[in-house]
Amino acid sequence: MTTRRTPTGAAVLQPDVTHAITEAVIDELAEVGFGRLSMEAVAKRAGVGKSALYRRWPSKDEMIGAVIAEFSVARAVDPDTGSLRGDIRATLEALCEWITHPRFSRIFPGLIAEARRNPAMAEFARETIGEPRRAINRAVFTRAIERGEIPADTDLELALDMGAGIVYWRLIVRGVPAEEGYVDRVTDAVVRALKCS
Repeated sequence: MTTRRTPTGAAVLQPDVTHAITEAVIDELAEVGFGRLSMEAVAKRAGVGKSALYRRWPSKDEMIGAVIAEFSVARAVDPDTGSLRGDIRATLEALCEWITHPRFSRIFPGLIAEARRNPAMAEFARETIGEPRRAINRAVFTRAIERGEIPADTDLELALDMGAGIVYWRLIVRGVPAEEGYVDRVTDAVVRALKCS
């Protein structure tokens, strides 16, 4: 039996190098923001040459987008606790942890601002962060319909906006932390609204 070898000249992307670069991108974004982040600074922080970055992503914007998307989508949950309330609570808890993450909480406002200025970044964020996260969370409401907990004609897009919108407004727009019991109160409000629809 012969062992297949990587063709000569082919780039082999080492996972530990990719991880170091990803962490460096997040650290740089948290420290200097989108506008001041440079490929040089990321490479230096990661301990690699710039060519290692360009082997993975063709541009700074694509590197930033890919790293933030991976970080963000990995933190969306599909808990399947057996009840609408349990699922919504777990989803909102994960949402709070995502947007209050020590590094990401410093990146998130800049991401929103950059998306407002840059239509390509806005579209990229929708396609690689927003829609994948919503697809994961949509299952919460689909199961609730199947269990008979909410009406079959529930507006799923509106349902997805409800809890996330409340949490986003408080934590990001108002800048008010979520005290103990906050997620439970939001959960109860969303469940009541959905069951009355």
